[in-house]
Amino acid sequence: MDRRTFSKELLATVTSFALMDTLFTFNAFSRSIQPIVGHWAISLNDYCSDLKKQAIMPVEWQWQIENLYQKIELAELLKFIDFDNLKKGFQYPDLGVSTKPVQFPKLAGLPEKTVFIKKIFGMQKGRAIIPHGHSNMASAHLALQGEMHLRHYEKIRAEKGYLIIKPTIDKTVSTGECSSISDDKDNIHWFVANTESAFTFDVIVLGLNNAQYDIHNLDMYEGQDLHDGTMRVPVLDVETALKKYGKESHH
Repeated sequence: MDRRTFSKELLATVTSFALMDTLFTFNAFSRSIQPIVGHWAISLNDYCSDLKKQAIMPVEWQWQIENLYQKIELAELLKFIDFDNLKKGFQYPDLGVSTKPVQFPKLAGLPEKTVFIKKIFGMQKGRAIIPHGHSNMASAHLALQGEMHLRHYEKIRAEKGYLIIKPTIDKTVSTGECSSISDDKDNIHWFVANTESAFTFDVIVLGLNNAQYDIHNLDMYEGQDLHDGTMRVPVLDVETALKKYGKESHH
């Protein structure tokens, strides 16, 4: 083999290795980013679609969503929804919370219009997502930043002007933890921010059971103990509820 032939073959070999290395690096990058976030977003839409079509029960949906949240790296989710940009100029109300819609980037396999509503909720310390329950709706809530006092209740039945409810969850949630509600499980929730600010990422599916969505704001401090593990709680209009529960005070 002459020197010229040897040089050509050596160059071809080096080029092949360089190409293989480039392809490997590209594929490794794709595996580390795209499948995690992409699979999460696509699966989320699939689960919400199944719920909307009544292919799965609400409790199963709650389990699926909470299980899904445990599998994704929070840092990747924050990048995916562009959380840093969403926080810019965020206007915190003195009572309650403020929201901003979330837009997912284009992703193969994910429809441009998802079957669920997606938002971030933000509040200052001592402010609250006021105590309320829902009808014909399911939602999941991932803590993106900060710490909150979370309480959940089961809706047992409705009476004129009241709900009969039962406490189910009372805990502190911090970044990366999640909760969910539906007509079938933990229907009522109440968040209060413990830190200077707190944010959640909310996924909301409306119009379940082919019925109109409804919300019930509750006067928890006026609840009557029924001595069987349940309580009778008055239903409030939203303005009254915000004035009483939108900003934490001593009761």
